[in-house]
Amino acid sequence: MTNTQLIPLGSTGMQVVPMGIGTWAWGDTRTWGYRQTHTDADLQAAFEASLAAGINVFDTAEIYGSGQSERLLGRFISTSKQPVMVATKFMPFPWKLRRSNLLDALKKSLERLGLPQVDLYQIHWPFPPIPIETWMDSLADAVQTGLVRTVGVSNYSAEQMRRAHAALAKRGVVLASNQVEYSLLHRAPERNGLMQACREMGVTPIAYSPIRKGLLSGKYTPENRPTGALRRSLANRDYLTRIQPLITLLREIGQTHGGKTSSQVALNWVMCKGALPIPGAKNVRQAQENAGALGWQLSESEIAVLDAVSDKVTSK
Repeated sequence: MTNTQLIPLGSTGMQVVPMGIGTWAWGDTRTWGYRQTHTDADLQAAFEASLAAGINVFDTAEIYGSGQSERLLGRFISTSKQPVMVATKFMPFPWKLRRSNLLDALKKSLERLGLPQVDLYQIHWPFPPIPIETWMDSLADAVQTGLVRTVGVSNYSAEQMRRAHAALAKRGVVLASNQVEYSLLHRAPERNGLMQACREMGVTPIAYSPIRKGLLSGKYTPENRPTGALRRSLANRDYLTRIQPLITLLREIGQTHGGKTSSQVALNWVMCKGALPIPGAKNVRQAQENAGALGWQLSESEIAVLDAVSDKVTSK
């Protein structure tokens, strides 16, 4: 097990491992046009390897695999003797237009997970037409019924997050987190004021796609483009050519830390920025790779040079 210091989850008083596992691809056989390459046994092995490495935060959602991600996670938890922190999400669209829909969806998620309570319940997107304040009242109801320990949002802008924070505060509930895309190849949360707003309000940013769907791993080049519609749309040859200086730097920095991989350096950078990354893990190798980002820390000068090169390759 990696010796890792816990971090606070917002201002909730909860302490968590500074990295989790995202389960977006679990149970989904139609994941953006590329062929599924893992089995349920692979996923359970990844779950167990993550726990063995000290990573016990798992993020899922009711829409991942049309509920199958929650079912698989619940099955794996039922056979584990180790404590697991579960985060899941409510999708307020397209037919969920009443405040009561959130509690109904939460109860179905709990049934799929086989749990009496989840640790973190999040609003997946700030979709209209229902006001943010209405859903925050529903989240507060979920806390007060004891079905969730704490609550968060996902894909909220800084302004939307401030509204959510204020609405929950009126009910005496803390906004724990805001889950957004964030990586060395996606710095928008720094540039649009979101990270600063999180610091001001004591909200933990949770970073999904922290290695940009594998692009920061170094396994893709202009000559070896990724498969699958989503990844190929992100990575044409020109883009892959442009990011190579960043990939080279990640490798060089990794060597100075005992042979860390590009992905591990990229994940460590996210943690150094104050966010909690949730990379995916569909097999033991990926789970162990994630864990290698824990237990050490980039220097301030390394962070600065990564920022500078990232700025250059993401400025276009």
